[in-house]
Amino acid sequence: MKKDIFKGMFVGLIANAIGLFLAASFLGKGDDFMVVIEAAAKEDFLGKLISLGAILNLIAFFIFIRKKQDYRARGVLLITVFIAIFTFIFKLF
Repeated sequence: MKKDIFKGMFVGLIANAIGLFLAASFLGKGDDFMVVIEAAAKEDFLGKLISLGAILNLIAFFIFIRKKQDYRARGVLLITVFIAIFTFIFKLF
């Protein structure tokens, strides 16, 4: 049970990282990934970019729900909530 939650959290982190990379690549217009991240941080756009990356968590969540792997879906949901709280705090400071 706990093992499945951690697997879901891992999938959620990987999905968010891939989504962040894809969002940065798409919005960066061919620039290097780190250049886009640094520019987003300077222009206070990094929180929005991280939130866009979390869209892939939605896909992973529904795949786990469809396969009736509720504990893995719970792990993805926990990571998504953590990312939302992180971006909220990041936006405040």
